[in-house]
Amino acid sequence: MERQIFDEKAEEALGLLFENFWILREHDPESYQLVREREKVLNRYVEEKFGFRLIVHRFFIKMEKTPVEPKAWMGIQSFQKPMDYAIFCCALAFLEEKAVEEQFLLSNICEDIHDLYPGELGIDWTNYEHRKSLVRVINVLSEFHLMETIDGETGRFAMDEDQEVLYEVTVYSRYFMRSYPKDLFQYKTISDILEAEWEQNREGERRKRVYRQLMFSPVVYRKSQNDPDFYYIRNMHRRLRDDLESHTPFKLEMFKNAALLTAPERKNVFSLFPSQKAIHDIIMQMACLLREYSREHQPDDFGEIRLTSGEFGEIVSNLKKQFGSGWSKSYRTAPEKTVGKDLLEAMEDWEMLHIEADTGMIVIRPLSGRVTGDYPKDYYKKLEEARANDGSE
Repeated sequence: MERQIFDEKAEEALGLLFENFWILREHDPESYQLVREREKVLNRYVEEKFGFRLIVHRFFIKMEKTPVEPKAWMGIQSFQKPMDYAIFCCALAFLEEKAVEEQFLLSNICEDIHDLYPGELGIDWTNYEHRKSLVRVINVLSEFHLMETIDGETGRFAMDEDQEVLYEVTVYSRYFMRSYPKDLFQYKTISDILEAEWEQNREGERRKRVYRQLMFSPVVYRKSQNDPDFYYIRNMHRRLRDDLESHTPFKLEMFKNAALLTAPERKNVFSLFPSQKAIHDIIMQMACLLREYSREHQPDDFGEIRLTSGEFGEIVSNLKKQFGSGWSKSYRTAPEKTVGKDLLEAMEDWEMLHIEADTGMIVIRPLSGRVTGDYPKDYYKKLEEARANDGSE
C-alpha cells in the first residue's frame, strides 16, 4: 500500500483537530472525511510530536489534547462561575444514566442535579443566579451536541422556575469524557492528572512538552536561567522550525526570552491575534506606548517591565487621549478604568502581561513588544481637518 504523505490536506486536517474539541460526522461531514482520509499520517505525527491520541469513530473524530500547563482561556468561555462547572459535571452524570435517544424534561435534570450537587449549600432553583447557571450549562451541552432540544426554550427557565422543556439524549454523550489510566477518583489534584499524562509519554517527553507549548500557547517564555524546555527550543531551533513550517501554516520565531509561532497568512480555522475584537486593536496601540515606556524603564534579564497600577492607569489615560478618537463607540465613551480592566484581562489571556499575586505589580512581558499598532498618516490629517472645521483645538 502506498505510504501517505503529509500534504496540504493533512495540514488543513491537523488545524481542524487542534481547533475543535471534536469533529462530528453528522454535523460536519466534509471535515470528518478530510481527517478520515489522512488518518494514518496524522496519527503518526500527533503521536510522535505531541504524544496525543487520535480517536477515529464512526460518529466522530477527536484528538485528546492535554496542555503542559492549564490556562484560564482553556476553560469553557461561556461559563462564569465555579458553579457552572459543578452543574456541568452533574449534568454529564445525569446523561450517562440515560439511553441514547431517550427523552427527558427540564424538571427531570433539575431534580437529579439538585441531588448530585456537591457541598453543603447545594442548589436552589428558586435562586435566579442558580437558574442562569443551569441555562449556561444546557447551552454548552447543546453546543457539544450531547443533548438536543425537542420542544421549548431553555432560556425562559432563567425567568420562570416552572418552565418545562423537552430534550433528547444523543449518542455523543457517551464519548465526551476522556478515559484515564486510573479511576478519576484516585486523582486528588490537577497535577496528579497531568503527571499521569506524562507517565504514558516518557519517551520523547521533552520534545512533546515543547510541541504542546508552542501550539497551545501564544508564546513560550524563558522561565529561568537554565529553563530546560526553552533550552531545547533554542538548541533545536532549526529542526523545530523546518518541521513546524512543513506541517502547519506557522513560522517559528526565536528571541532571547521568548519563542512563538506566527502566521504569515490569516487562517480562519485558527484562533489568532489580532482578531476582529475591538480590544485587540487597542492592545496593539497600547504596545506602541509600552515600547516608548521601555526606553525609560529598562527591562530585566527576562525582558519584563514592572508597573504599579497607577503607572498602568496613566499609560491607559495617555492611550485614550492619543488613540481614543478612532476606537469603537463602546470604548470611545467608556471610562478609562473600564478600558484598563479590559486591557488587563485580554493581555493576560494572550500572555502579554501578568499580575503578581503577592505585590499586585503589573508585569509587562516580552510578547507585548512583538506587536504594535497606529493609525495611518492620513487619519491624523483628516482628524486635524475635522477639528479645524469644528473650531476645536
